[in-house]
Amino acid sequence: IVPVLFGLIFLLGMVGNTLVLVVLGRFRPGGRPSRSATNIFILNLSIADFSFLLFCVPFQATIYSLPEWIFGAFFCKWVHYLAMATMLVSIFTLVAMSVDRYIAVVHAKRSPCIRSKRNAALGVAVIWLLSLLIAIPVAQHQALMSGHQQAPNSSFCWEHWANGSTAKQMYKITILLVGYLLPLLLITCCYAKVLYHLHTKVKNISKKSERSKKKTAQTVLLVVAAFLLSWLPHHIITMWAEFGHFPLNNISFTFRIISHCLAYGNSCINPILYAFLSENFRKACRQVFTCK
Repeated sequence: IVPVLFGLIFLLGMVGNTLVLVVLGRFRPGGRPSRSATNIFILNLSIADFSFLLFCVPFQATIYSLPEWIFGAFFCKWVHYLAMATMLVSIFTLVAMSVDRYIAVVHAKRSPCIRSKRNAALGVAVIWLLSLLIAIPVAQHQALMSGHQQAPNSSFCWEHWANGSTAKQMYKITILLVGYLLPLLLITCCYAKVLYHLHTKVKNISKKSERSKKKTAQTVLLVVAAFLLSWLPHHIITMWAEFGHFPLNNISFTFRIISHCLAYGNSCINPILYAFLSENFRKACRQVFTCK
């Protein structure tokens, strides 16, 4: 049932992110592509989520369904490296989008200068560079190993760190901080300031604008809740396994599967939260698929 569940998540995520890539990559009827700062970030988010699902879900499904790793040493190292890197790209892009929204709403006068296409592209380049650098220890310590006591003739793709080394623990803590806690704090702060500004600074607005404010508030809550819940179980298990004794039983196995599904599900729900809930995106989608 695990491969079927992962396959469903993989299919939904691939379809959603591919639609975003197609719509934002196509030219508008006027012959001009939509390349605003926001759309550059959404495009990058979809590329990262697409890549994360591609490098993670199929291989993780085989880990649960096959008795050993069958893809060799090269894929053992680089699949896990790219999965970590694209996960970080996705998360850092979510942070960049929250900062972008904060600048657009709270600092509207300076917004056109700061939120330029050039700055957005530069931000995307920095995000990819940082993510690829932070993920390097995964490539260094992921290895194909054999000789396990219960399966001496099988090969497994495992992390291999020096015995007694604190480097592994430090790296796991670093990923928890830069890949979850700090992004969660920044995303929450930026959107909280956006909501505060909309509800206290903007006066004498129409009913349409009032509805728009409520919709914005609902979207913000969904964004924060989705990020919080999607990655929380994953980091709980990681810290538990690293600093405690994570039990190996049916309950813990179910918890691990749920954590995987939620983490992968984040890459499925991002296109909905950041693209399909946008009226402008839905219009562009209709234009693309009704164009003759």
